[in-house]
Amino acid sequence: MLRALTLAFSLIAAPAFATVVDTSAGQVKISAVVTGLVEPWGVAFLPDGAILVTERGGRLLRVDGGLPQEVSGGPQVRAAGQGGLLDVLVPRDFADTREVWLSYATGTRAGAATAIGRGRLSADGARLEQFETLWSGDVASGGRHFGARLAEAPDGTIWLGTGDRGTGPRGMAAQDPASSIGKVLAFRRDGTPLPAAGPGWAPGVQSLGHRNVQGLGFDRQGRLWSAEHGARGGDEVNLIAPGLNHGWPIISHGTDYDGSAIGTGAEAPGMEQPAHMWDPSIAPSGLAAYDASLIPQWRGSLFVGSLKFDLIARLDPARGMAEERIEAPETARVRDVRQGPDGALWFLSVGNGALYRMAPI
Repeated sequence: MLRALTLAFSLIAAPAFATVVDTSAGQVKISAVVTGLVEPWGVAFLPDGAILVTERGGRLLRVDGGLPQEVSGGPQVRAAGQGGLLDVLVPRDFADTREVWLSYATGTRAGAATAIGRGRLSADGARLEQFETLWSGDVASGGRHFGARLAEAPDGTIWLGTGDRGTGPRGMAAQDPASSIGKVLAFRRDGTPLPAAGPGWAPGVQSLGHRNVQGLGFDRQGRLWSAEHGARGGDEVNLIAPGLNHGWPIISHGTDYDGSAIGTGAEAPGMEQPAHMWDPSIAPSGLAAYDASLIPQWRGSLFVGSLKFDLIARLDPARGMAEERIEAPETARVRDVRQGPDGALWFLSVGNGALYRMAPI
């Protein structure tokens, strides 16, 4: 297996295969780090310099010193439709706990749910030990809109964004406070949900009315941002806070795919407006709140990948969410964007099956 993986991947020397792109921060270099990935979904960094990457089909991969290795011991996933092995999170105290958190779709053809679990990475990095499912959401039919982005809060709690499971503009699961569908939830490190943020809300639920959370991240001020798929138009970036209702499917800036209106329109009392909206939709995926000194011009910016228009959008909250679009052959269907421990921006391209690093010349 190890030999097959070695043949299937390439670690490419950055100087020989780098693309140079002009940006607001000057010229940046985009270098391939790993190629040969099959539907990569999430990326996370270990303190020893190794990298973890999930593939939707079910593989968790560890890349270290030029040798990709499949990590065994992960969950059984339902890899159908948009479901499968989804996000990966390495908590800040990994050096002490060796915990790795995963989100994934679980279930059968009759129904599936978004789930989260954790295991402890073995000393050699080859397997997850004592992996356990910590939480599983409401079961729904179909294979769409699992959401499943994970983020660690400054206090160490773990936050999860879910999707509406394809219930559409006429289904009200995202507005049902007793359901985990179409919500942002928070969990203690033992996997138990935090108290709900509203009366009658399901355990752990902090906000509701989300269509499909595909990016989630805390900024340097401790604020939580999400990137979410709209319908036909109306993709959103939202500022999440406990107790808020973000409106789906009662309000939306998009329309249904048959052109009909959604809900009551774009506004309603007691429902939040997005911090930023795209129309036409860019199919946002992955979100990084940049807080490194490597690119000082970009500190405080949000970076969001696009699955539709093959780009990375930089949003500046200090300038009314002014948008810059970074485009290159490498930004084909960007699934995840992360700030690396080196201060560079790292991103996964589904279109190229690759992990890239973007840094100044």
